[in-house]
Amino acid sequence: MGALIYAAAGVATLGAALLPRVLGRVPVSMPMVFLFAGALAFAVIPALPDPVPAEHPEVALHLTELCVIVSLMGAGLALDRLVGWRRWSTTWRLLGITMPLSMIGVGLLGWGLGLGVAGAALLAAVVAPTDPVLATEVQVGEPADESGEDEARFALTSEAGLNDGLAFPFTYAAVAIAAASAAAPAAWVPHWLGVDVAWRLAAGVALGLGIGWALRKMFFSAPSETFRLAEHAEGFVALAATFLAYGITELVNGYGFVAVFVCACTIRAAEHSHGYHKVLHQYVEQVERMVTVLVIFLLGGAAVSGLFAGTTWLEVGAVAAVLLVVRPVAGLIGLAGGKTGPRERAVIAFFGVRGVGSLFYLAYALGEAEFTDPDRLWRLVGLVVVGSILLHGVTATPVMRFLDRKREREAPNDEAVERTPV
Repeated sequence: MGALIYAAAGVATLGAALLPRVLGRVPVSMPMVFLFAGALAFAVIPALPDPVPAEHPEVALHLTELCVIVSLMGAGLALDRLVGWRRWSTTWRLLGITMPLSMIGVGLLGWGLGLGVAGAALLAAVVAPTDPVLATEVQVGEPADESGEDEARFALTSEAGLNDGLAFPFTYAAVAIAAASAAAPAAWVPHWLGVDVAWRLAAGVALGLGIGWALRKMFFSAPSETFRLAEHAEGFVALAATFLAYGITELVNGYGFVAVFVCACTIRAAEHSHGYHKVLHQYVEQVERMVTVLVIFLLGGAAVSGLFAGTTWLEVGAVAAVLLVVRPVAGLIGLAGGKTGPRERAVIAFFGVRGVGSLFYLAYALGEAEFTDPDRLWRLVGLVVVGSILLHGVTATPVMRFLDRKREREAPNDEAVERTPV
């Protein structure tokens, strides 16, 4: 069995390196391939261990946690646009309007499925964040790659980078509701507002800024050349930044996800054209790809090993509504009146990819409080993630290519208008 696992790991690692290049213009994503590979492997090899996450909650929690924080660092390092109210206006709309509307819609679906108040709130919280792990086909390219940061790609990347952390207060709210049981909201709301919202968010932002500022000073302008790591092209230092920001923030009960993304954006803002940013991003991207392969492979195995046992057509319909109705409608409402054109609005609204972050939040919440029918919650969230992998994996490449072609055709006309004398 040990030899088989090593051989499979070698094949998977090689596949993680080759598939993004092989599948570049094909409407099939790398997560789709490894999802099917995991399903096939666990269906035909009976000696493999049970991959259902409910049976191994600690493994599921920490594996998905690692995957998300590495992905958040990569997303922040990839963004060329400096943070600003107007420059990030599309992102603020997605976070301030689309995300709450999505949570309300999912919560109502959960209530209709009979999950109760706590279960519906938890489903809404864990399905709320879009995913920086599985959305690489619709996100920005490498740092300083100007061709890869149009408004749609930028919005989807920055949204995924921030809303993974912003989902945490609502996960805590669901945990508090489940723990309080019949208690009135007055028993938990003050603590939730003061600690889970105000303190944890403030700590995440402040520590992300502070650690990112200190690291970028060391990377680019330390007095001693020994400490100016930008001159030595040490890519694995990106992991040090990831773990420092996450670990220190979690030690003071802040939101580590927020800190990691803010830290990455802060580092990226220094020496904007320096090639070291690309070195850091490439290293993080490689690590992210390897961890993602493992998570998605196991998810595929869980899908054929009992994760979806007992699924009803009502649940399938609810999952379809989350992906095809709730997010797109909430996205269009949130972006209405903004600076995006109709095509970009449609693409941003549709590609609300759900993924590894949702699995992490569910594993975390179920370890903190007792919820009614946790197996059903795993089933619903698993269906959302698998459905998102398939739906968005098939459509991402052709849709983004269509958007790019339209933009290229319109660009010469825009330039001609600008050159025309008034």
